[in-house]
Amino acid sequence: MKFPKLKGKAILSPMAGVTDVAFRALAKKYGAALTCTELLSSAALVRDNSKSKEMLKTDKIEKPVAVQLFGNNVEEVLKAASYVEDKFDIIDLNCGCPAWNVIRSGAGSALLKNPKLVGNLVRKLVDTVSVPITLKIRTGINANNLNFLEVAKIAQEAGASALAIHGRTQQQGYSGVADWEIIKKVKEELTIPVIGNGDVFTPEIFKKRLDSSGIDAIMIARGALGNPFIFKQINDYLEYGSYSSPNKISLFFEYLELAKEHKIGFPLIKNHALQFTKGLAESTSLRLEISQLKTLQELITYWNALE
Repeated sequence: MKFPKLKGKAILSPMAGVTDVAFRALAKKYGAALTCTELLSSAALVRDNSKSKEMLKTDKIEKPVAVQLFGNNVEEVLKAASYVEDKFDIIDLNCGCPAWNVIRSGAGSALLKNPKLVGNLVRKLVDTVSVPITLKIRTGINANNLNFLEVAKIAQEAGASALAIHGRTQQQGYSGVADWEIIKKVKEELTIPVIGNGDVFTPEIFKKRLDSSGIDAIMIARGALGNPFIFKQINDYLEYGSYSSPNKISLFFEYLELAKEHKIGFPLIKNHALQFTKGLAESTSLRLEISQLKTLQELITYWNALE
């Protein structure tokens, strides 16, 4: 099945503990071409886990919207995919997460050790559900085991509609530098859309990576933390060659309104509040003070005082 035609080149990357429905809706408002849920355990969904099911909630503004699943048990992944397919435009298989709690179960980037299983999962997903299947990978387990091209070609042959690649190994986690030459090579070798990911924090870097690699789109992850406005900045820079800076205090209150609407819990709102201080004067002391706040009302009062 064909990957949907997007209205832009900048995609919000799924991030655990970050890309809740309110944050995604705000990113979409400011021009994210595609949004995606946090990575969700197929096993948890199959077992009717209430927290995981809550994370399937989307906002009406999110179109198209993807769900990202992880797991290495074919039957569980297929059941989970069947459960979510009518709620999403794309189902993404995570083959890139380096978090220990994910890889110790044989899922996430641990799947890179078994390209045949990746191919089997993709093929069966394509045969089972009626929405496009994509996957996200890394370059390999470590610098001595870079099998990104093998995995990418197997996934394409199995029927994947698009592939996203983070230019780091599992072992690197988020350290070191993302290898965009590898991302460029994947684009040159595949015929399906290729999405790049890694170390894109500004519109200038976005355009440089897009132009030099020839890829179809770029996922923004850490660059969007505390600044979902980055999607407007990127889109404006690509079209006009310039962009404006957001009012971070107003931006936080926009998030807060959406968070209230979607009944996001205080701990998550507080985590976002910490991120939204980036770029504000004396942000380090602001974060220290925010971290000590105990209630939503205290947080609202604090942010109101910043204006």
